[in-house]
Amino acid sequence: MDIIKIKASIRVHKDEHSLDAKDKELLDYAIKQLDFAYAPYSLFRVGAAVRMEDDSMYPGCNQENASYPLCMCGERVALYNAAAQAPHLKPVTLAIVIRNEKKPITTPVSPCGACRQVIAEFEQRYKQDIRIFLKSDASEIYELRTVKDILPLTFDSSFL
Repeated sequence: MDIIKIKASIRVHKDEHSLDAKDKELLDYAIKQLDFAYAPYSLFRVGAAVRMEDDSMYPGCNQENASYPLCMCGERVALYNAAAQAPHLKPVTLAIVIRNEKKPITTPVSPCGACRQVIAEFEQRYKQDIRIFLKSDASEIYELRTVKDILPLTFDSSFL
């Protein structure tokens, strides 16, 4: 039997002060999207924003439905929004923030499995990594260089 070691790295920012101006702007834009999230059932709000190669930004927020499988996560809304409005531009950075109205969340929360797969598809589609920032109620911010840091064994078109 062999063992395959999988390595991942997450840069941890103690607060937003260590971010450059463009990354802070993107994170602030994602935070504003929390106000537009529709989360009457879970009270778990997700705000997201994606920065494109030309520095334009596209917003997203989660949209719940009483039939839970029909819900849409904020990060997917942001990516699909960008792809619909600027399909010729490559996504460079994605910021994802959460707020749980029932309790404070003290560590950044990573995307669900479906969102990880969608981000991986966008990386393959545009042939480049997408940096990801994750933030919750705490001041700490996680920075990932690629979705592969949290989804190392991706499924992509090479298997089809």
